[in-house]
Amino acid sequence: MRSIKFHILAFLFTIVAGQAWSQQVAEATGFEVDFETFTLDNGLKVIFHVDRSDPVVAVALTSHVGSSREKEGRTGFAHLFEHLLFLESENLGKGGLDKLSARIGGSGANGSTSRDRTNYFQTVPNDALEKMLWAEADKLGYFINTVTEPVLAKEKQVVKNEKRQSVDNRPYGHTQYVIDKNLYPKDHPYNWQVIGSLEDLQNATLGDVKEFFNRWYVPNNVILTVAGDFDKDQAKGWVEKYFGEIKRGPAIPELEKQPANLQQIKKLYYEDNFARLPELTYAWPTVPSYHKDAYALEVLASYLADGKNAPFYKELVAEQKLTPNVQMYNYTSELAGQLMMEIQAYDGKDLDSVHAAVEKTFKKFEAEGISEKDLKRIKAGQETAFYNSLSSVLGKGFQLAQYEIFANDPNMINKEIDFILAVTPEDVMRVYKKYVQDKPFVVTSFVPKGQTEFALENSQLAEVEEEQIVMGAEQEFDLEEEVTYERTPSSFDRTVEPPYGNSPKVKVPEIWEENLSNGLEIYGITNSEVPLVQFMLEIKGGMLLEDPSTTGVSNLLANLLTKGTRNKTPQELEEAIELLGATIRVNATDEKIIISGSTLSKNYEATLALVEEILLEPRWDTEEFELTKQQVISRIQQQKASPNNIAANEFKKLIYGTSHILANDNLGTEESVQRITMKDLQDYYTNNLSPNLASFLVVGDIEQDRAVTGVKDLTADWSVKKVNFKDLPELAAPEKSRVYFYDVPGAKQSVLHIGYPALAETDEDFFPATIMNYRLGGGSFASQLTQELREGKGYTYGIRSGFDGSTLKGPFLISSGVRSNITYEAVDLVKQILENYPKNFNEQDLEVTKGFMTKSNARKFETLGSKLQMLREISNFNRPKDFVLQQEETVRKITVPQIKALAEKYVDPNKMYYLIVGDAATQLDRLEQLGFGKPVLLNGEVK
Repeated sequence: MRSIKFHILAFLFTIVAGQAWSQQVAEATGFEVDFETFTLDNGLKVIFHVDRSDPVVAVALTSHVGSSREKEGRTGFAHLFEHLLFLESENLGKGGLDKLSARIGGSGANGSTSRDRTNYFQTVPNDALEKMLWAEADKLGYFINTVTEPVLAKEKQVVKNEKRQSVDNRPYGHTQYVIDKNLYPKDHPYNWQVIGSLEDLQNATLGDVKEFFNRWYVPNNVILTVAGDFDKDQAKGWVEKYFGEIKRGPAIPELEKQPANLQQIKKLYYEDNFARLPELTYAWPTVPSYHKDAYALEVLASYLADGKNAPFYKELVAEQKLTPNVQMYNYTSELAGQLMMEIQAYDGKDLDSVHAAVEKTFKKFEAEGISEKDLKRIKAGQETAFYNSLSSVLGKGFQLAQYEIFANDPNMINKEIDFILAVTPEDVMRVYKKYVQDKPFVVTSFVPKGQTEFALENSQLAEVEEEQIVMGAEQEFDLEEEVTYERTPSSFDRTVEPPYGNSPKVKVPEIWEENLSNGLEIYGITNSEVPLVQFMLEIKGGMLLEDPSTTGVSNLLANLLTKGTRNKTPQELEEAIELLGATIRVNATDEKIIISGSTLSKNYEATLALVEEILLEPRWDTEEFELTKQQVISRIQQQKASPNNIAANEFKKLIYGTSHILANDNLGTEESVQRITMKDLQDYYTNNLSPNLASFLVVGDIEQDRAVTGVKDLTADWSVKKVNFKDLPELAAPEKSRVYFYDVPGAKQSVLHIGYPALAETDEDFFPATIMNYRLGGGSFASQLTQELREGKGYTYGIRSGFDGSTLKGPFLISSGVRSNITYEAVDLVKQILENYPKNFNEQDLEVTKGFMTKSNARKFETLGSKLQMLREISNFNRPKDFVLQQEETVRKITVPQIKALAEKYVDPNKMYYLIVGDAATQLDRLEQLGFGKPVLLNGEVK
């Protein structure tokens, strides 16, 4: 790491102007992250950051091990450990950190694995800090003896299901595998994927696993970060107590930087089982994380591909109409980096024409470069994104550990803005010439089945291993088997869980409101933790005000509103937004049109002035209208390839029925979007957007008077209209359950959607039903569905249940992706859990539910986003300002008999729709065993 630090320090001498600029920013915002570091005798590095804004604390354990430390043939181990460490340790017992998290009101213990590090993290009320340190130390020093053959066999199935869900069962899922296999040589640690291969995971032995843990999970390879509201001296004592006697491991040598060193262009193609559109993906070798060139490469990628002013947008999207968008990003890791570009073409477009357009755009960039103005707008956006990444205590904790490991300097948290702002136009052209111009690259053509003619010429067939659906192929395991092991010695009794500290007092933010004469409501919260403001203008309507023959009008309108204004071209509008370091988005939902965004506090008024133009002075650009229609149709086509999207859309049809407008996808259909005219959009806009149907929500570094004045200016010329909402059909649960099946031949997973029309959020029973659902499927690892289908059987990577209502009745939904060859078994187990839940819910279940739902309120308002969500609930459902405290009282008072009654009423498995999206040839007939009659096939015939 010393070499990285040397390069960074050398680079600092070249950026005096950038430092001056960023110093002015720091002085203007007063933003700086204070922290303290120390190292235990066993090598554990500890970083503390104190933040008193909320009574919460984030704890993260980061191990300097990712897939790059694995052996060929034993890939996926680092990610496998991310799973294993949550299950059990010697002193936490079965359920491990997940079980503890549910009791103490944690945000949900989680982890992530990259090529170079694995981290474990969660945010908890600050009275649970000692408990968390005890638990994290138990994972590090008192864990490995609890890993048995059955535990390993089960978790292999969970990880394999994650791979099926995130890679094997989605369009273009194998692209990164093909890229990395060809970008890096076989002996390079980035040649394989972080998640590993199904074969390697299956072949992992208990001995392999223990060897991996003992090599990498040692204090001298780990960083502990604690960020939030806590006493540093007290916490130091706890850290020393719980971590201090864990033995140091062998010295771990640094890995040398290993650039890809590609010698020639490689072109590959693959016929994708799920793709409906051809996609081109490029990778150029670049530099590792925190290399001095990484910042200019980030700017290069943003300039070339992001937004309407981007050269690739102008050529490939607007001019040649080859694709709806181009994505480009610099993917950096510890040992090497790669500049990536992804282009999903329109239906029927040859990828050779896309490649020719890419080459043409590069040539133009070589001649013109990047202007100072473009560079300024990109930096403004990067500055805002940087502050957003540090807006929570967990975000600060993450970044401190990241900087310590990969930059050898946690104080980069206060210096990286210097590097971001120091990039010059010359730097951008220099890195382009050094890493892209006339340099070798890997490019893949992923095309739909039977459409190899669309692949790049002279491409070679890529090698991809596709899993076959084989019934009964998975390894059996028995988790009930009695296991004994020798305990790791300790100087004190670690089986005793530490007590809670002083109970945190829930701080409900002070909320202000104001009602304008035109009927618009304003709700706000002032919070100056970071120099940002987030806002949201919600207008009732959305798809509810559409004609069934032209569904998709509100979505098209939302898209078009950001495509220029009366006085600004689309490019000029986008540039004006970006120069402010702001984002402004317009989107349509089933029930609303929403204009939302964020900006630096100092630019609030200027940002709202642009919102005013977007809202009240549309451009109605005919060229942009046709382009937007084409982009939406492309999205609709691609959705047809995604089992998850298919499940969502087919489930809506079952829930709402054919006569309800909300049975439709708010994107519309290919046919309805083709029919929509500009006049349809203008009529919708003129008749339906009215301030008396709107609310404006604002949170952040801004006082009430200033916030309200901005909204008054925004809405002064917005006229009130009389808007008529049509009566909607009543929704009712089915009288008896029925199974529906949508066939996706060769699907590696079956996607389950099980449920019925249940409750509106304004119903008296909605929140009590949510309490009831916590132990069923709303509590992640604390839920029965997760414990039985994932932890007990290894059927799935994840499963959840919940009530989703608004002022209108919405569905109760259980959703999951399960491995194909146990589809019937998984659905039958869900059915059994639903049948038994009202009977087996007990006092212990209620205690866990109450513990989580009351203690978790301490972290309910930490981020700007969470504060904005609270305002939405107050505005949308007319809740009192202290509704969180009132709900907390409801949780405290609820009883086991009340929960049982709610479960009897709202989760009856015999009155639900059972929708399965999967491989009908192997799974359809078996589902008749559920006892709900012959399954209804929704598409085609099974061959």
